[in-house]
Amino acid sequence: MLVWLALSIINSSMVHTFLRHSLFYENPRYIMFITMVINDALQLSLVTALYVVSYIFRKIQASICCILIMTAVLTTRSTPLILAGMALERYFAICFPLHYTQMCTVPRTLLLIGIIFILTSAPPISDLLITVVKEPPSFFRTSIFCDHSFLFRDRSIYYKNCVFDGTYLSFVALTLVYTYCKIMLTAKAASGLASVRRARNTVLLHGVQLLLCMLAFVVPSLQAALISLFPQLSLEIRYIFFLVVYIIPRFLSPVIYGFRDEQFRKYWTRYLRCGRDTQQRVLPL
Repeated sequence: MLVWLALSIINSSMVHTFLRHSLFYENPRYIMFITMVINDALQLSLVTALYVVSYIFRKIQASICCILIMTAVLTTRSTPLILAGMALERYFAICFPLHYTQMCTVPRTLLLIGIIFILTSAPPISDLLITVVKEPPSFFRTSIFCDHSFLFRDRSIYYKNCVFDGTYLSFVALTLVYTYCKIMLTAKAASGLASVRRARNTVLLHGVQLLLCMLAFVVPSLQAALISLFPQLSLEIRYIFFLVVYIIPRFLSPVIYGFRDEQFRKYWTRYLRCGRDTQQRVLPL
């Protein structure tokens, strides 16, 4: 809970800094970043709530569990696609600097974010529809242990999600590899530019984030196997995987942009020191 509170304070300070300066919310790069921060904060809050509920109450009503699980799945699956969008933004900024302002605009960025959330909302909605068809109406009034496998029990859901996750994670991985290689080639041609080197390192860190995010799709099988072997340690096993899969990756977003980005760091540290910015807030039209 202390880790969640610390991350919540960091994320809220970043959002506050973003909203108070027009140079951030008029820049596609920072719009994608703050979307990642908000998505991570929501995901972490939901996963923490699920962990606390499973620890205290053990079982809750299936309808309430359904809302929590579907929202958590949506935010979890959104993260890799947002990473791909951020990598593409760096690719256009470095490889097409003369056309960047025409290619990466605020409306196009918002459209991309909308498409990402529409795509990632399809699997949990289809899970719900399959469950409504397969399960009796009384199922949603029963009390269950709030876990994806206990809520969406039909095997077709498992196979459908495996296909979806494999397809879109492969797309994200190929996007990161392609953008990293293109930025590497640009870095060799312009080895003296520090911005190119920073962009290359940023995309590389996005790759590390993707690998950590992929743990969320691999770990449930391993976690279930360990719980079946050591049922008396089920809560401890879930807590360890909770820290590794959900807490540690959430620290990377503040590191990549909060600390490494000089422009954002200047305003963010000013806010952290003073608790408020002296610049007057300007709302976008």
